[in-house]
Amino acid sequence: MAVVGNLGRSSRAESRGLLARHPLTSYFVIAYLFSWLIEVPVALSAQGMLPALPKPMIALAVVAATFGPTVGAFVMTGVTEGGEGVVRLLRRYVHWRVGIVWYLFLLVGVPIIIVLGTIVVPGALSAFQPIVGPLLAAYPLAFLMTFLLGGPLGEEPGWRGFALPRLQERHGPLVGSVILGLLWAFWHFPLFWSGVWTPPTAGNMVMFVVMITALTIMMTWVFNHAAGSLLITMLMHASFNTFANKVGAPLFPAPIFNDYGLLPVLIGFTVTAVVLIVVTRGRLGLPKGARSPGLATPSAAPVPAPST
Repeated sequence: MAVVGNLGRSSRAESRGLLARHPLTSYFVIAYLFSWLIEVPVALSAQGMLPALPKPMIALAVVAATFGPTVGAFVMTGVTEGGEGVVRLLRRYVHWRVGIVWYLFLLVGVPIIIVLGTIVVPGALSAFQPIVGPLLAAYPLAFLMTFLLGGPLGEEPGWRGFALPRLQERHGPLVGSVILGLLWAFWHFPLFWSGVWTPPTAGNMVMFVVMITALTIMMTWVFNHAAGSLLITMLMHASFNTFANKVGAPLFPAPIFNDYGLLPVLIGFTVTAVVLIVVTRGRLGLPKGARSPGLATPSAAPVPAPST
């Protein structure tokens, strides 16, 4: 029995060692596996390859799948930094002292960027619907529901909480953001076939990848200026999701958006990302030679237990 117990402990230690040696790869594998094991059956059901699922079950499944990045973040933070690292990650959820300018940017600036990206699309202005009052009245509740169930709470602790600091440290802010943007975009792909998103055309999928990568660059810039605050990134995520879907789309119901609903955010975010790259020379708010926000200080790293 002692031999079996020792073998079990040895196997667990080897597994933890493998995860610790490849923290980023392990993180993305966990995030993808958790989410895709939920989303792929939903997509197959929507495509008629599995029995049809009730709409409430689909909605619950899509919400549950958004927490794959968070599951990966807590697993890998525990493996690489121990309990103290998990506590530090949780504290970043409520790190709110970041300066009023960043709240203004994510709550006002992001919607302005989306509107500017919308009105340059042919036919958008002529389709304008003067229903601002009702939309703004419903906006706070829509924002709260998006924050809790629409992705920000489930995704940001992973993408910006665990992955971005390590990608910036290894590849720099710009290249690290592009890598994260591509992986974040591809993580969403089963939703294209789930029946709850835009049609899975090549054009929509390419636009989505470019848009998410541009958005990631914008969010890295905010993240670096906000000292790695997860609250700020969650609020920014909720801001663009809520405004684009609940305000921008009803205000400008141009026919072109029936097939290419991503155009406004694609245009607005891509232009903004290019400007940020040029103005910051690719540093995106991270001073040269500085460590990425969100990384544990060397003194905070866990001390390995002595071997026996």
